[in-house]
Amino acid sequence: MEQFKRLFPEVSQIRDPKLIEGVLKTWQLAQERSCWKVDDLKRIPFTLLVQTTTSLLEHTRSVTRMAMAVARERGDLSMDYVIAGGLLHDVGKLLEYEQRGPHVVKSKSGELVRHPVSGYALTRETDLPLEVSHIVISHSEEGEKVKRTPEAILIHHCDFIDFEIAKRKETR
Repeated sequence: MEQFKRLFPEVSQIRDPKLIEGVLKTWQLAQERSCWKVDDLKRIPFTLLVQTTTSLLEHTRSVTRMAMAVARERGDLSMDYVIAGGLLHDVGKLLEYEQRGPHVVKSKSGELVRHPVSGYALTRETDLPLEVSHIVISHSEEGEKVKRTPEAILIHHCDFIDFEIAKRKETR
């Protein structure tokens, strides 16, 4: 778990030690169940929808830091849930993606179950609070079917800001 703590230094800003442990355990569980090594997070693309050089690690940290800045400015959100949700929103991509030759592609699992759903399952297995699991499952299109919490709204928008900017850069 120390490797994940080094990769995601934002986790140290979570106040609840049990929540820190849950975030790290969730990443570890996802890695153990996937074809990826810990250091692969630095080279897995954060999306397969557009050509990008931004890694899953960079995207995850960027979304988390953007959300933290907004949460600090607002002052009325759970910073622990914002950080945990930001760090975990794409954890399911370790199960959704695989390496085939030189390419990263959707895995068989990813063809059947999108990353918000697999990420949600991982967070429930590691006994994270339902509020954090909710952020993970509702950060993408799956969230259009539920009433998002304020923290989930924040992660959803920060995620799409990062994606839309990457998409725009691709079309230049």
